[in-house]
Amino acid sequence: MKVLLTGANGYIGRRLKQTLLKQNLSLRLLVRNPKSLEPEPDVQIVQGDTFDTESLDIALEGIDTAYYLIHSLQSNDYQDLDRLSAQNFLDAAIRQGVKRIIYLGGLGIKETSSKHLQSRIETGEILSSRPKEIQTVWIRAGVIIGSGSASFEILRHLTEKLPIMVTPKWVKTLAQPIGVDDVISYLDTSKDLDIDQNVIVDIGSKKMTYKEMMLSCAKVLRLRRWIFPLPVLTIRLSSYWLNFFTPVPYSVARSLIEGLSSEVVVQNDNAQKYFEHIHPISFESAVTKAIQEIEQNQVFSRWSDSGGKHDMWEKQHKDDPSSSVLLDRQSMPIGDIPRETIYRTFCSIGGKEGWFGYDWLWEVRGWIDKMLGGAGLNRGRRDSHHLRVGESVDFWRVEDLEVNERLLLYAQMKVPGKAWLEFKIKEDELVQTAYFYPKGLWGRLYWHLLTPIHYLVFRNMIRSILQKANAHKGLNHAT
Repeated sequence: MKVLLTGANGYIGRRLKQTLLKQNLSLRLLVRNPKSLEPEPDVQIVQGDTFDTESLDIALEGIDTAYYLIHSLQSNDYQDLDRLSAQNFLDAAIRQGVKRIIYLGGLGIKETSSKHLQSRIETGEILSSRPKEIQTVWIRAGVIIGSGSASFEILRHLTEKLPIMVTPKWVKTLAQPIGVDDVISYLDTSKDLDIDQNVIVDIGSKKMTYKEMMLSCAKVLRLRRWIFPLPVLTIRLSSYWLNFFTPVPYSVARSLIEGLSSEVVVQNDNAQKYFEHIHPISFESAVTKAIQEIEQNQVFSRWSDSGGKHDMWEKQHKDDPSSSVLLDRQSMPIGDIPRETIYRTFCSIGGKEGWFGYDWLWEVRGWIDKMLGGAGLNRGRRDSHHLRVGESVDFWRVEDLEVNERLLLYAQMKVPGKAWLEFKIKEDELVQTAYFYPKGLWGRLYWHLLTPIHYLVFRNMIRSILQKANAHKGLNHAT
């Protein structure tokens, strides 16, 4: 079987890829940035996306089964983009003779769903619209629970940070959560289903309200929590509230909050009919497993792994942002410190390790970002020791990695322009550069007003990196 996996650098895609790699099949991946994936033997990677019909035809040529794990939630016009993406994919799959599309969408009834859920349903309708020419298996899931999932991150942060919660009335809404491993099992098995028609498969475990989920999460965390729903909290206020206490930015929080007002429960029994060997684990078991993975630093993927739509300027300059208008460059000799030690040191930046000094200033910047609707610092990082292209580090995203040579971070904080932070080992020195491409007059004022702070923070940062690397060098020699 020849299989195409789209969204292979996303939350579900990364995990499904690992499952497919263990099987005797031919796997091909379609991604925007091949650097965001670890190289795998016998896996073909096609660079492109669903808005580029030429790359779609190349990716789908000779494919038997294609997984569609794509959405554009982080774009303002995501509904239009989702429709266009799905139609392009369907047309190309039919042109190339693909036999089956497997799509992961969301539970819900179209007439009563939010715009976000409606878009997920419309995508499924488009992919299923030509059953005589191609078969579609449409898996529909609600709240996905697993280490790094957006739903679990929200539940965990709210439960850990707020002993007493005054919540919107949506906490009484019913949903059917499901563990991420069970989602992967349904998706994997779908390629081998012996059916000759389209099928919609709703999946989930026991029905629960969001209040019950938070209290159950608190129980697993061994915390006591009190929740008091209030009917007066609007969607906007709820979105700011969610943005402030969890890692999700305001735009994502608003879409999720709108979706929480309608029930997301199973509408058919096709999961039992076609997947009788799969028995979803309980909500508490899924939460327990997710917490264990976090504590053991075994988080394989996160909801923020896939950076979403890049604009053209960013695409053109992400490898060399030196054409930006403003920059702060610091350099220091590395002496006899091994390159790999320096590389490991600056790649440990962010999360629990902090930012090599002046962490209180970074905390202030994180709170300001939260107040402006950004992600803030509490996204942290997936792994304390390893980075990969495309994943988040606090309110930055890893844009490029060159082992023992370079780390390039792109700022996802709210700034009047575009910003990068680069660490690069050049021969006998470490070069650290902050690049800024300002937007209008305010962007330039912003940069110049912060120049004194930049001097303190960035000068101290490069010095601290080399001091820490030197200490690690000494420890390595002692070992």
